[in-house]
Amino acid sequence: MRLLHIFGLPPAASTYAADIDFGLRLLFASIIFIFFSWSVYLAYLVFRYRNKPGSRAEYEKSAGISKAMMPGAIVLVLEMILIIVWEIPVWGKIKEEIPQDSNKIEINVLAQQFAWNIQYPGPDGKFGRRKKELVNFSNPIGLDYNDPAAKDDVVLANELHLPLGKMAVIHLMSMDVIHDFAVPEFRIKQDIVPGMDIPLWITPTKVGTYDLACAQLCGFGHSLMVGHVIVQSPEDFAAWLKSKAPVSQTASSTNNF
Repeated sequence: MRLLHIFGLPPAASTYAADIDFGLRLLFASIIFIFFSWSVYLAYLVFRYRNKPGSRAEYEKSAGISKAMMPGAIVLVLEMILIIVWEIPVWGKIKEEIPQDSNKIEINVLAQQFAWNIQYPGPDGKFGRRKKELVNFSNPIGLDYNDPAAKDDVVLANELHLPLGKMAVIHLMSMDVIHDFAVPEFRIKQDIVPGMDIPLWITPTKVGTYDLACAQLCGFGHSLMVGHVIVQSPEDFAAWLKSKAPVSQTASSTNNF
């Protein structure tokens, strides 16, 4: 773990962060091993085939794998082992399959230049319908208030709250260009492509506030597209969500003003 801190990685705060960190340690060790192995081999070649009086270079053709190709073959085999034994299983665990959990929560994250719009379903557990023609300053995600499912939804900007120890399925969508959802403490980084609903899952393991950054250049205000992920105890999260006024009430008060 100290080695990871040297390379600037923040503390791990999700259930699969340990798998990512183990893979990084494995890659670091492999790179160091390959570097020193190649250095020793290169030194041997320089010494073995150094220029000597009365010695001429010799060239030969080989139909099979020559000795000079063996180091490259060894490195290739090592890389294939890393991919098959570690990378593919971990990728499948994190990216390909969302664990079945009846207690999970679902959240929509709609990225736009240059903000994160967060939509929580209300007590009914259903997301309200959205329409692009309804998007305006006071309704950034185009929520259709005529949809009964939308009346209890909560919509925030740049502030994603998650309960500790509870799986959250986050649906990533873009309202304009390609963005990237990146939270280093969770060891997650996912491109958000316009026209696609891209789900990812997170189970936070540490209470705290973490930076949510866009890791894909998305325009002149890219550097300003920063939000926060706030991990709370389940009780604090429930109280926080209960305290937030549904977006329909907020819109109504804004219109009256």
